[in-house]
Amino acid sequence: MITIGTRKSKLAMWQTETVAALLKSAGMPTRIAAMETIGDKVLDTSIAKIGSKGVFTAELEEQLACGATDIAVHSAKDMQSQLPEGFVLIAFTEREKVNDVLLSKDCTVDIADPLRPLVIGTSSVRRKAFLSHYYPHVKIVDMRGNLQTRIRKMEEGACDALMLAYAGVKRMGYDHMIVNEFDERRFVPPVGQGCIAIEAATSLDAEKVDRIRKCLNNSASESCLLAERAFLKKLEGGCSIPAFGHAYLEGDEIVLTAGLASLDGAAILRTSDRGSVHNPVELGEKVGEYILANGGREMLRQIRRIQAE
Repeated sequence: MITIGTRKSKLAMWQTETVAALLKSAGMPTRIAAMETIGDKVLDTSIAKIGSKGVFTAELEEQLACGATDIAVHSAKDMQSQLPEGFVLIAFTEREKVNDVLLSKDCTVDIADPLRPLVIGTSSVRRKAFLSHYYPHVKIVDMRGNLQTRIRKMEEGACDALMLAYAGVKRMGYDHMIVNEFDERRFVPPVGQGCIAIEAATSLDAEKVDRIRKCLNNSASESCLLAERAFLKKLEGGCSIPAFGHAYLEGDEIVLTAGLASLDGAAILRTSDRGSVHNPVELGEKVGEYILANGGREMLRQIRRIQAE
């Protein structure tokens, strides 16, 4: 029996049920233990003000540590770059399309039209920075909560459109409301977007880890995610800073595009590099060091100073 910890949101449960079905098909019965995290409970405060470390994971990790659950299912983009001691990511599932999208009940919404007033809801500092940089005519309002809550707020008039990840929109069946799909080469996604990550305590039985990993892990996703996460770790980043990183395979190489934006979107640092599929962490660290050495360190100081005010 594999006991799976998860958040209670509909998207988290969809992801968990998908994982459970895969485990069951491999002969491993499952039980799901759903709970709320501080990130689910505190919706009137930005992630940066709550604290980026463990906002969506701390409660799940407590259950892993005491043995109440065997694994936890996460959206990989919610995972901090440095896990607490005693925890490890043991698998990454096959990745969905990584793009950001614009969702609206009004199919005539056109973000490229500077003459049309447009209010977009998002809670992501990265998305706010990109929108401010590329579409300065757009008004941005903070929008937290699960996907259904955000859509309800939009329908009540809080905004004209929502900026979200394609993966979550598709998994929840709202892809018919997509009015714009952003090019991932321009609006580079956050580290891990579109992928499900499986976390365990390092004390979990090695044979159980091996069986779970063989069932769930996608080697291409793992290589790309290891590169992306190594980049983010180099920046000591989490979801409270406007960092971004997207890796993909090209033959036996990984191509990684990553960078950092200022909170107001005025400046965007970005670079691309490639490395062996066998050394993804080395590539991520190299790209991270390049960003830090070319304006990233000062930008991070400014970001953290502003967020601390």
